[in-house]
Amino acid sequence: MSFVVPAFAVVPVTVSSQFLAQQPGNGDNGGQGEDFGKSSPVGFLILILFLIAVALLVRSMTKHLKRLPESFDEPAEVPAEEAPEAPKAESEPVAKAEKPTAKSD
Repeated sequence: MSFVVPAFAVVPVTVSSQFLAQQPGNGDNGGQGEDFGKSSPVGFLILILFLIAVALLVRSMTKHLKRLPESFDEPAEVPAEEAPEAPKAESEPVAKAEKPTAKSD
């Protein structure tokens, strides 16, 4: 579907679109004066502070990542003859005998 302008409105639409498309002639170049695109020393200081902050965050993240284990998967069970014996602590809880379960027929 296309938009069709009636014949009596063609001239006003054309004139108004040309007027709206003109650049302002009052010397204001849309904020692009002689200082457009130049940074200030304060902006440079903020940039340097951000770069230092990023470097410190990367350093901290690297330290934390080095502390992680290689894998979070549970280790496979090692046969008893290959597994090193760990000394049993006296404070280990004693395993309780299982209660017999009632069988229903």
